[in-house]
Amino acid sequence: MANTFKVTTGSSIATTVGHATATIYTVPSSTTSIILSLLLSNKTTIAIKTSVQLVSTTSNSGNNNSRSSGANETAHIIKDVSIDEETSLEIMSGQKYVMQTGDAIKVFGATADIDVVLSYMEIT
Repeated sequence: MANTFKVTTGSSIATTVGHATATIYTVPSSTTSIILSLLLSNKTTIAIKTSVQLVSTTSNSGNNNSRSSGANETAHIIKDVSIDEETSLEIMSGQKYVMQTGDAIKVFGATADIDVVLSYMEIT
């Protein structure tokens, strides 16, 4: 198994009508990814609300008897968190998120553009 540290960046993630999200990263086939850090930067002079989702349709790796399908689902990591003008917010720092093939990280920035820096390790 190879462990490769990587970074994915996005500049000026554009707001779209209807609150669509921008996919920042999708785990490639035959790969498990460990998310290490996600930094969101507000470059504007107004505060903006930001949401981050972990989108997963993979099989549930644990024992969750309360759900009939057994599959993972989309979950918000943060939802409508305000990032002050010209500042950054680091989420996931010191935490680890395990993602499986096909899982994705999506970001939404309301009313303004944001920059995104995602650090992760791919295990192939």
